[in-house]
Amino acid sequence: MPEGHTLHRIARDHGRLLVGRAVTVSSPQGRFADAILVDGQRLDRLEAYGKHLFYTWSNGLVGHVHLGLFGKYRVSRHGDEEAPEPRGAVRMRLSTPDVTIDLAGPTDCSIGDESDRDRIVARLGPDPLRRDARPQAAFDRIARSRQPIGALLLDQSVMCGVGNVYRAEALFVNGIRPTRLGRDLDPAELEALWSTIVAMLKQGVKDNRIITVDRRELDLPRGRRIRRGEATYAYKRDRCLRCGTPIESVELAGRPCYYCPTCQPT
Repeated sequence: MPEGHTLHRIARDHGRLLVGRAVTVSSPQGRFADAILVDGQRLDRLEAYGKHLFYTWSNGLVGHVHLGLFGKYRVSRHGDEEAPEPRGAVRMRLSTPDVTIDLAGPTDCSIGDESDRDRIVARLGPDPLRRDARPQAAFDRIARSRQPIGALLLDQSVMCGVGNVYRAEALFVNGIRPTRLGRDLDPAELEALWSTIVAMLKQGVKDNRIITVDRRELDLPRGRRIRRGEATYAYKRDRCLRCGTPIESVELAGRPCYYCPTCQPT
């Protein structure tokens, strides 16, 4: 499932293409019948909140997209030429005279209003990538919880946008074992964890991929791109990048959480 940086990058990139323009909205697959409600409307805003996207249209309606495990966008810039034929099962097509954006396989693609958007957001914890985030709300939830911090970080009602990679890597950087109970973390650790997650997610938006390592810790030729298997400290590594200890994992919130027993002692 895409992590929060992906949704914020989509909102930024697609917003530049569509916001302020009248957009043709259709459903080549036929499963998004409500497309007709916003077809031809001007897109006034496209925002990301955690792993959710919200499209605010000029008639006051709000579209909601949750990519889930399989949702993907495809962008086609075609200038004055005709839009390409849909490929596969396209749930939603957004078109202007020079660009077409196809969405396939989302968990949710629906039309509601501002109150529907607000109800979804009310279920979510603070999003580290949003300027209006209130981290104290997440800190308070964690400080009261008997659940492991590794499970709490995947709970979107505690903090939204964090997925399996950022969970493992943020805990590693701060030397926190994922099985520690939330209530056992002190305020300084929570502040540091939040700051790390913010920095990692921002870097993810910039790079359009997940890279959590400091390049200076890799023995790479200058200018060589960091490959996927090199981009993390502990996540899916055989051995810890820093100390060489074999990486272990523990299942939390239904997903394996990778950690180094040496660098994350408690």
